[in-house]
Amino acid sequence: MTETGKRANNATISDLGIKNATVHWNLSPEELAKISIEKGQATLTSTGAININTGEFTGRSPMDRFIVRDAITENSVWWGNINLSFNEDKFDALHQKVLDYMSEKELYVRDVYACADEKYRMNIRVVNEYAWSNLFAYNMFLRPTDEEIENFESEWTILNAPGFMANAEVDGTRQHNFAILNFTKKIILIGGTGYTGEIKKGIFSALNFILPYQKNVLAMHCSANTGKEGDTAVFFGLSGTGKTTLSADPNRFLIGDDEHGWSEDAVFNFEGGCYAKCIDLSSEKEPDIFAAVKSGALLENISFFEGSNEVNYQDTTITQNTRVSYPIDHIENIAKPSLGKNPKNIFFLTADAFGVLPPVSKLTAGQAMYHFISGYTAKVAGTEAGVTEPQTTFSACFGAPFMPLNPTKYAEMLGEKMRENNVNVWLINTGWSGGVYGVGERISLKYTRAMITAILNGELEGVDYTKHVVFGLQMPTTCPNVPSEILSPRNTWADKNSYDDKANELADAFNANFTKFTENANAEILDAAPKATVRN
Repeated sequence: MTETGKRANNATISDLGIKNATVHWNLSPEELAKISIEKGQATLTSTGAININTGEFTGRSPMDRFIVRDAITENSVWWGNINLSFNEDKFDALHQKVLDYMSEKELYVRDVYACADEKYRMNIRVVNEYAWSNLFAYNMFLRPTDEEIENFESEWTILNAPGFMANAEVDGTRQHNFAILNFTKKIILIGGTGYTGEIKKGIFSALNFILPYQKNVLAMHCSANTGKEGDTAVFFGLSGTGKTTLSADPNRFLIGDDEHGWSEDAVFNFEGGCYAKCIDLSSEKEPDIFAAVKSGALLENISFFEGSNEVNYQDTTITQNTRVSYPIDHIENIAKPSLGKNPKNIFFLTADAFGVLPPVSKLTAGQAMYHFISGYTAKVAGTEAGVTEPQTTFSACFGAPFMPLNPTKYAEMLGEKMRENNVNVWLINTGWSGGVYGVGERISLKYTRAMITAILNGELEGVDYTKHVVFGLQMPTTCPNVPSEILSPRNTWADKNSYDDKANELADAFNANFTKFTENANAEILDAAPKATVRN
């Protein structure tokens, strides 16, 4: 057994039950990139970043993510088709198989932590089969100092073995790949998949259970930034709604782009890096992300222009879910450390392809909880295979796959924090106006930015508002640098009756989706549901 690199005093891989392995502890990004290239697992690109292929899986596999059902989780996890249960004994047997598989191999170990607020810090030891997976862990988690590593004591362990294939019939998995969380043993097992996102989302799922359930901290799938005066803004939104774009503001400091906690007195980043989509990336569209793809960054599943190592961001031959991970300090305009004060404004971003929702509206606490639980946006043609016309999409808390508790728990915490801190919550439609997708036009990014800027500057506090007939949302009648005629969506439709029909149709979709939450939702939340109107 050989173990090299910086590690905690007396720590060995055998402490985890792995025997006779060659282990590299806490190697630098340069060393990990070099090893990945030398082993033929990565290609050096013209940007200085390396590119790898994650193999069979180029995204998460939600149906293969499990939580061990035991004394801690039995009566607390919201079991169902998102949180799938796994037998304790089956976990123990599979855990031993993974340890045996990793024994006598060359492995890469990284000591990292999650949560930028020291009060909630979670120390993590990540054991990777591949060097490039270890580089991902370096990029995405918070990085201890050399002195902290010497005295490092891990709380959670991630065992990441992409080459290990489960036997579903024997091991209790659905198929050969799996990601399993054990809250009692504080272990995450990942096998059969090289997709690195399973590593970060495993810890995110763990924090989404531990922080709200045990520490009264709201865990959020969101981006966050802070102004020069210390005012914090939080952005929720599913893919394609503009969460990353709108939180990257040259006049504000980025706290983080994906995962945060909201405690009594702070919003803090869980991570130490960013994991951004690369499809159609350009310096014009996303200058910060484009510039961050440099030495130390890890590109996944991208292609090159023929005969070169120049990245072709438009190529979707391997997948539309091309990605890049990089440390957050690859972005210039960041908050240091990655935390801010209690937020003043929260934005729910939705790309409504039906042209129903207003471009900006203010929510009551009940509406905020209702829309938070709903997590609505719409998919349009080209976003996924088989999508040829707009489709409603609902993802509870804007991140259903990572929420072990009932979504009403997170929503009620949001409502409490809104009241305690006098927070404004806004629904921002970055989708269509004047008609449905294909008829109307997408709301200008320039106007959306102007609305958000006006809110952050307090310029919508003294204006008049009107109430949306179906959704009950408060819509401002004026907004600086935005044409007033687009602020009421019905006014932008040539056929007002068609708008009313579409608004009722969307309201019905919201209400149908919400039926699974009705039993656990309080009266204030239920009263905030949209109310379809009847026209003569």
